[in-house]
Amino acid sequence: MESQRNILLIGLLFVSFLLWQQWQMDQAPQQVATESTSVSTSSNATNAHSSDVPDADSALPAAVVASKELITVNTDQLILKINPIGGDIVYSALVEHKLELDNDEPFVLLEQTNDINYIAQSGLIGRNGIDSSTKGRAHFDSASREYTLASGQDTLEVPLTYVAENGAKYTKLFIFHRGQFKVDVDYVINNTTDKQLQVQMYGQIKHSIKKSESSMMMPTYRGAAFSTQDTRYEKYSFDDMADKNLDKKTLGGWAAMLQHYFVSAWVPPANDQNIIFSSISAGGQANIGFRGAIYDVAPGATQAINSEFYVGPKDQKALSEISDSLNLVVDYGFLWWLAVPIYKLLMFFQSLVTNWGVAIILITLTVRGVLYPLTKAQYTSMAKMRNLQPKLAEMKERFGDDRQKMGQAMMELYKKEKVNPMGGCLPILLQMPIFIALYWVLLESVELRHAPFMLWITDLSVQDPYYVMPILMGISMFVMQKMQPMAPTMDPMQVKMMQWMPVVFTVFFLWFPAGLVLYWLIGNLVAITQQKIIYAGLEKKGLK
Repeated sequence: MESQRNILLIGLLFVSFLLWQQWQMDQAPQQVATESTSVSTSSNATNAHSSDVPDADSALPAAVVASKELITVNTDQLILKINPIGGDIVYSALVEHKLELDNDEPFVLLEQTNDINYIAQSGLIGRNGIDSSTKGRAHFDSASREYTLASGQDTLEVPLTYVAENGAKYTKLFIFHRGQFKVDVDYVINNTTDKQLQVQMYGQIKHSIKKSESSMMMPTYRGAAFSTQDTRYEKYSFDDMADKNLDKKTLGGWAAMLQHYFVSAWVPPANDQNIIFSSISAGGQANIGFRGAIYDVAPGATQAINSEFYVGPKDQKALSEISDSLNLVVDYGFLWWLAVPIYKLLMFFQSLVTNWGVAIILITLTVRGVLYPLTKAQYTSMAKMRNLQPKLAEMKERFGDDRQKMGQAMMELYKKEKVNPMGGCLPILLQMPIFIALYWVLLESVELRHAPFMLWITDLSVQDPYYVMPILMGISMFVMQKMQPMAPTMDPMQVKMMQWMPVVFTVFFLWFPAGLVLYWLIGNLVAITQQKIIYAGLEKKGLK
């Protein structure tokens, strides 16, 4: 009876967890961000107002810039298109990440179409800035309209130049690296005038506001996030932006736009005083970005201003190399402290077997092995409770409706027989955090996107196309249920609920990612084996 109730309990807990996650996505509650510590100001203080940053809409002519006017950059990882007006990145395709499993079309992250506007804008504002919300954007010149990272070449530089009316020369330099999704976006100011110039760099990501496409089975987040010296990671949804603009002073920090598996992020220098800001543009677009330190460039001097832009998958190693908190965009929720070691263990198994499905099987066996003492304690406690059923039934007859005497008698019986009535439930409750953490690891890991297992399972990140594994999982639940006969004293309603649980779970798991269903199926098979072993030992002790 306790086993049946535990199966019901774990099902209810998991369904409740999914409903809670979906409610969070739907409601998009405003996160209360921690205010950054006040930063002392100097000649390099970041004191320009956000209105100085040009609206991203103003970066474009009336129609989208024709493709022949854009500057195309090809590397081993990226295909980027840069608008010479402002030098904004208006298109990015990820060469090795395909849009669909069965074709070679690359996944497009940044793009500018009639339906969506998702671009990365950067520029120079301030007293001698070349970008302005009133005067518009700088029009850069380029030596070529196409640049390609050649074989054997580790870095590729794409310089754009602009000469201001006063003769000062501004170079916007994009530096690409082989094997990386990071792009260095630097400005070099050559002050050929006889007066001091003052400029401030900004970078922002503009994204069309759209409703999240997540579901209860896949509660993924689409929206903004940022980091400051006091808040390592904070989501800031489109609704949050509509309610209140960000304006946070910080040392270092970053600003990003997130979606399932992929991220774009501006990362200013870690030692500069920056301002993380957000806004909703006149065209109804969401913007999040940074304004950097103010630089004074003496007459005849040259000044370089650096920043980094990442546009690619949520690769934790690559993100950590850019910023020690940028890897947090792989959001494991409140159980991150448990999910991180599970992810590392999954990566270790993958490095050994080079098959993500087999790696999931190995991590399932490991988790079940580690939890075996709890499982054994659970079934032992359940066996003891079953043996006490006749005595409990006799007590119920003897005490009738006198709950106080019945409770006292039960506690004395449990103490005498050394039985913990919660012994069957506690192991299940302890296992739930591990399952939920693994659920988030499998959901958030871009490594599982388009990762094949075997036979018809060609993508572990989506549902089983033929529903074979969910059905096998339901059968395994049915077998587990039959191994635990219903107690005669069990409530008829509970009996009916338990009989339908395998069917309900099977239907529920039809839309789950195949990787998660594989974990649950293998876990059930291991549990069945463990039950047989444990029950064989209990029979020898006369407990079953």
